[in-house]
Amino acid sequence: MKRSSLIAFVLASVASAYVVQSTPQLPDPGNTGVTKEQQEQLGEKAVAEVYKQMPVLPDSSAETQYVQQLGRKLVSVIPQQDSWPYQFHVVAQKEINAFALPGGPIFVNIGTITAAENEAQLAGVMAHEISHIYMQHSIKQMKKQQVQQGIAGILGAVLGQAGGVVGTLGQLGVGIGSGMLSLKYSRGDEAEADKVGAILMYKVGYDPVALAQFFQTLEQQGGASGPNFLSDHPNPGNRVAAIQEEVKGWAPVNSQVNNQKFLSIKQKAQSVRAYTSQEIAEGAKNNTWAQQNQRGGSMPPNLPVSQNGNGSAPEGVALGDIPYSQVKPSGSLTRTQNSLASIAYPSNWRVFPDANGAGMTIAPSAAVSQGAIAYGVVVNGIQSQGSSSLDQATDQLIGGLQQSNPGLQANGSPRRIQVGGTEGRSIELTGRSPLRHNNESLAERDWVVTLPLRQGGILYVVFIAPENQFNQLRPTYQRMLDSLQRQ
Repeated sequence: MKRSSLIAFVLASVASAYVVQSTPQLPDPGNTGVTKEQQEQLGEKAVAEVYKQMPVLPDSSAETQYVQQLGRKLVSVIPQQDSWPYQFHVVAQKEINAFALPGGPIFVNIGTITAAENEAQLAGVMAHEISHIYMQHSIKQMKKQQVQQGIAGILGAVLGQAGGVVGTLGQLGVGIGSGMLSLKYSRGDEAEADKVGAILMYKVGYDPVALAQFFQTLEQQGGASGPNFLSDHPNPGNRVAAIQEEVKGWAPVNSQVNNQKFLSIKQKAQSVRAYTSQEIAEGAKNNTWAQQNQRGGSMPPNLPVSQNGNGSAPEGVALGDIPYSQVKPSGSLTRTQNSLASIAYPSNWRVFPDANGAGMTIAPSAAVSQGAIAYGVVVNGIQSQGSSSLDQATDQLIGGLQQSNPGLQANGSPRRIQVGGTEGRSIELTGRSPLRHNNESLAERDWVVTLPLRQGGILYVVFIAPENQFNQLRPTYQRMLDSLQRQ
């Protein structure tokens, strides 16, 4: 009897071990061969296009703040080494949709908020999009699509060329048609995003079945393929059954699917002026959304700088008043290079490739906006016109800068300077900064250094800061200049 009881106990213990599974773990996202910095740059370039093509609510809106809070909750369970600088934005579009871009940006339509029956369903949609970024699906799709050019060529095309929404979003696997953004994910990517999204939901306390329920609702509204969200995210099969099978055996989650905050935000979202896909497509043609986003303050401050041919920044969005703590350079330097030069820069600043593919802007993210830079360094080159003299080429450069920036004044004449054993020229200019204080633009100082290029023309570096803070940055700028090497 004792032996029989012991056997029964062991068998019962083994059976229960198979019934109750351990907490599901996030899968290894793998290695795409594309650095995090490159993916973040791709995402930022695509974000700039989204803000030109679609009406985006400002970050100060209640709907956006709620979505951002929900997003932070979901990404909090991702290990730091596999996480990204996630951003969450809301598009004033009626149709149910959401999309993610490389490196962290996620956009959720207002129609998705109003369609969700509870917070868990909305969290499920966002977890699905977060998973696309976590698994680096868009980059993996880019690598699959390379035929005659390598991934480096594709990255160079996206990062180095202008090309508008077709050239930027298209090469990221994002298409825009009839005002709708859609990512060209495979059915395998979709199935994987469902599974990873379910794990994220479970880890923060939402029942993953809510994601399956949201898909069921969409399928009922739009037939077999569902409305925009499901047509833009190809159905890997019976995704509802797949999610239910994935979570089978997980311990039950005692989650509150609804809360007063969600109900309040959903009610507010229903009163937001939202647009149809057709209206958005028409507005994009007329530049309506870029102007509306700029006026409404939704244009983010960390969009890449777009330089014109002579390297001067065209008129852009005023940056307001930025605390120095947001731009203060770190003491440690890292190095970047392109076809023109190699240079060290503060590790907490970012590198933004120039539109012509050769130059670059190095700056803190908070200090750049569309076509404007308040703190940072521009590195670029020009071919001299009709003369190989460094003095004449420098004069031509200064003249071009002044022509593009009315009010820019040279402080004296260029003087000789030694940079890495090469003689160059140095001059300081004064103008108006895109920074504003009490609704008035601040004075700016630009330190321009030119060096002869080995293949002809000149390499130039412009160090930029408001006049009243330039001396604080001068030691960092000097270290950067001392590290400069011509390629």
